[in-house]
Amino acid sequence: MTTPKRPLPRLRHLLPALLALVLAAAATACASTDDRPRVVVTTNILGDITRETVGDEAEVTVLMKPNADPHSFGLSAVQAAELERADLVVFNGLGLEENVLRHVDAARESGVATFEAGKAVDPLTFQVHDEGGPKEEAGQPDPHFWTDPDRVRKAAGLIADQVIEHVDGVDEKTIRANADRYDEQLAGLTTWMEKSFDHIPEEKRALVTNHHVFGYLADRFGFRVIGAVIPSGTTLASPSSSDLRSLTEAMREAGVRTVFADSSQPKRLAEVLRTELGDQVRVVELHSESLTDKGEGAGTYLQMMRANTTAMTDGLTGD
Repeated sequence: MTTPKRPLPRLRHLLPALLALVLAAAATACASTDDRPRVVVTTNILGDITRETVGDEAEVTVLMKPNADPHSFGLSAVQAAELERADLVVFNGLGLEENVLRHVDAARESGVATFEAGKAVDPLTFQVHDEGGPKEEAGQPDPHFWTDPDRVRKAAGLIADQVIEHVDGVDEKTIRANADRYDEQLAGLTTWMEKSFDHIPEEKRALVTNHHVFGYLADRFGFRVIGAVIPSGTTLASPSSSDLRSLTEAMREAGVRTVFADSSQPKRLAEVLRTELGDQVRVVELHSESLTDKGEGAGTYLQMMRANTTAMTDGLTGD
């Protein structure tokens, strides 16, 4: 009978060495990843804008998932720790990320550079009630600046400046080239939106939305804000029965029959208006506060704004 051969002694000695080499390679790969410059961004809209500007020069981590609500999304312990390991934190500010701002403050206190984009782009304030604005927040800064692509152009340029100043190891020429390319795309978006909105007659340029999110777009492109189902700049508020009565009366007076509801929010509140005003009211979905997953119609800021412009134009012209 043949005796089974035992593993060669040399192979037994080599196994620990091979394992050590594998572990060392893995550690080196992790260290290499960890050593990359890091930019952490709170919202996915700003995340896309930042990625277009940064390109491959730094690792860009976006905290807010697609289709989330910026007013209500929160962070895991791991995400909160990522803020404090960043070279730069880019956030919207002006009260938008209501559950995240304390973590941004903690990162700033620990020495991380932070950039509040909303505050840097000449923010508008919520208007008084007779202009369709939220009563409790009248005079407070409106955080929804991204509905004006010209302000996004300014924000993108400022983000490039911040990355160059605070993130070591990036190539300034590459960042500037990325920013210039994206600036041209944003300028083209503005021109396209202007031409699209030209199809809407002046008397039909009246907006009713889920909550007050389109003040910048209205200011830039000549719309009137009639009101919102939630009379607030945040989705965390709730309407009263008197608020709904006031809104339906304003809609009747203005002849408005279209309500724009954010696709990331339940449409129940907008549907209430159907009961008040009848089946003639149309509820049109927009991507106003969050990008979608890739391939779902609003995976980038440019896609989101084009989709919204088309939906608004069709909704207000009756096409």
